[in-house]
Parts: sequence; structure tokens; C-alpha cells
Amino acid sequence: MSIDLTPAIKALSSLSGAIDSANDSSFMSSLSEIQRNTIRAGVIQNFEFSYELCWKMLRRILIESEGSEEITQLSRKDLFRLAAQKGILDKPEEWFVYHRARKETSHTYNEAKAEEVFNIACDFLPTANALINNLKAVND
Repeated sequence: MSIDLTPAIKALSSLSGAIDSANDSSFMSSLSEIQRNTIRAGVIQNFEFSYELCWKMLRRILIESEGSEEITQLSRKDLFRLAAQKGILDKPEEWFVYHRARKETSHTYNEAKAEEVFNIACDFLPTANALINNLKAVND
């Protein structure tokens, strides 16, 4: 059975566009502070659903290859560790950071935390794209 990775691919494309806009200094300088904050908030929101889709797609692929009973009992960290053992992820520790950032976005909001999560989202994008490429290879 092949898992449809299209939702995660589209989410990462949306995140990429949001990051590109936020990092375009000439574009951002033409905006009001409220508009700049809205763009950054969009990056954070894109990060949230991109992260969720990535780990859920990873989980589905592992269920297909390892069986539901084993995978559904794993913690998120153990899931990332197993994916690294299987060669699907390079550094599970990076995913621990992304998970923490994702959890924090849903529980608190302040400017310093938003800036931290924005920076993590920028780091997340290439890592998530690598994951999707690895999932494509495993999924075929």
C-alpha cells in the first residue's frame, strides 16, 4: 500500500512560500509592523501543520513497514529514533526540537517565543523536505 504524501508536500510548499516572504527584506520593509507580524504568524502556523503532517506521514509509513502494534505504542521520540535507525531521518534530535517548538506554539504566545519558533521553522523546512524525499523512496 502506498501512502499519499501530497498533503505534506503541499504544506511544505506553503511553508516555503511563507518563509520566502518573511525573509524578503525589501518586501517586509514595505509593510506595516502589523503586516510583518501577520507574515511571521503565517510562517508559524504553516510550521505547525507542516510538522504535524510530516510526523503523521512518517508514522503511517512505519506502521506499513513495522506493523501497527509496535508503532502505535511508541512515544514520539521513540518514533523518531526508530525512523533514524531505519535511515528515514538523519538526526532524530532535530525532530525533538521541532516537537517542542510545535507544543509551545499551542500553549503560549509572546514575541520572544514567536521569534524562536520562526527561526526553528526556517531550520525545519530543509529537514522536513529531506524527510519527504526519504519517505517517497521508502513508500515506492
